[in-house]
Amino acid sequence: MTDFGDLVGSALGAFSAFMGPILLVLLLGGGLLLFIYSGLKPLRYIRHAWAILAGKYDDPNDPGEINHYEALSSSIAATVGMGNISGVAIAIVSGGPGALFWMWVSALLGMITKFFTCTLSVMYRKREADGHIEGGPMYVIEEGLGKKWKPLAVLFAVAGLMGTWPVFQSNQLTEILSGIAGSGLEGVIPADGIFGFSTEILIRGLIGLLIAGVVSLVIFGGLHRISEVAGKLVPLMVVIYLISVLVILLLNYDKVPESFALIFEDAFTGKAAVGGALGTLVIIGAQRAAFSNEAGIGTAPMMHGEAKTNEPVQEGLVAMLGPAIDTIVVCTLTALVIIITGEWKTGGNNGVALTSEAFTKALPGDVGTYVLVFSVVIFAFTTLFTYSYFGTKCLGYLAGQERKGIYNYIYIVLIVMGAVFPLKSIVNLIDGFYAVMAIPTVLSALLLAPKAKKEMDAYFSRLKTGEIKKHS
Repeated sequence: MTDFGDLVGSALGAFSAFMGPILLVLLLGGGLLLFIYSGLKPLRYIRHAWAILAGKYDDPNDPGEINHYEALSSSIAATVGMGNISGVAIAIVSGGPGALFWMWVSALLGMITKFFTCTLSVMYRKREADGHIEGGPMYVIEEGLGKKWKPLAVLFAVAGLMGTWPVFQSNQLTEILSGIAGSGLEGVIPADGIFGFSTEILIRGLIGLLIAGVVSLVIFGGLHRISEVAGKLVPLMVVIYLISVLVILLLNYDKVPESFALIFEDAFTGKAAVGGALGTLVIIGAQRAAFSNEAGIGTAPMMHGEAKTNEPVQEGLVAMLGPAIDTIVVCTLTALVIIITGEWKTGGNNGVALTSEAFTKALPGDVGTYVLVFSVVIFAFTTLFTYSYFGTKCLGYLAGQERKGIYNYIYIVLIVMGAVFPLKSIVNLIDGFYAVMAIPTVLSALLLAPKAKKEMDAYFSRLKTGEIKKHS
């Protein structure tokens, strides 16, 4: 008889395969429509976006919960994580180096998609009975499109409860920590396991419990504690990771041009992809880009909808910086290390294990291992801190704000479960529900794009005439 785990794995694989083309159409097709419709105006104001992020337009009296910097850093904490280290490895192993090119395309379109979805999230946010301002695709749909569209909002919230499970981050963090702590714990745990569980599963479970304990110290403090921690850790993790990768690229500078050449060649031939199918390659690139920057998925609007501002376009511009940082910069650097070292050809590892091997090979001694372990720990924990907030938002919308805190207890259990679940099933689960989340997010953005564009044109006009004033 087929094992129940195999049945679940097969079902999740079929679910992901079915939703893959849908995600492709939504992110690339919908993103392209918004890209063209915007006239590329938001991209012309990137310098202004950095000024907003720097706090030059902050007004502490504006409605909202967190400032522009905290909103972006919290959003990046959710995106610059395991998707940038492990997700890139999965993309290259599954689709070859050319998958990175389609991640770039998705990210460029995603910048405009995030501009629209996050602008709308501030335009149509709602003040709940408890006094807190709430934003996100479910509120955009209900407040912007009307009550008759509420089933679409409910669909997003239900899918959001599943798509933001912490299982991938927990699994990959456990993967690298078990390599460090595993040998020590093996002496404590009997060689034949306990209660029918193998030594490996027990070690991963114990690490999962440790991770859950650390995460609980932050997430039960609510949005302000999450944004405060993210604001301190995000700059640190990005700078350290970028410096370490740049050192690797400098040590292998002669291989950088040929690596870029391989990326562009493979992007249109699909030779390295499974079966040599170009369509498969594009889907893989879109899926991994979605997991990396989440543009069009709907998580970022939930965070940016909390920003302190009376100008929706300002938050849209700040949100637009996210895909540029996490996919075009961070994912590219990770991919180059994997391609330069040739580890993607070995086929012996996947996910974070492959990236770890690439770093170990690229840097002398154990430096590469230590750098990656540190990066993985920080990246994974910041994502774990932030994802809990998205789940509480979705549960609050479905069951009432007074019940949203229940999700944090479920979240802690899911961290432990993710530590022992097989990676392939986890990836398929997240990919599938991300695609479901994208349906309401992209559809509402397309339907309300004229209103967002009107808001955008009015804002840029006022900016030119000097009506938009700096506050600091």
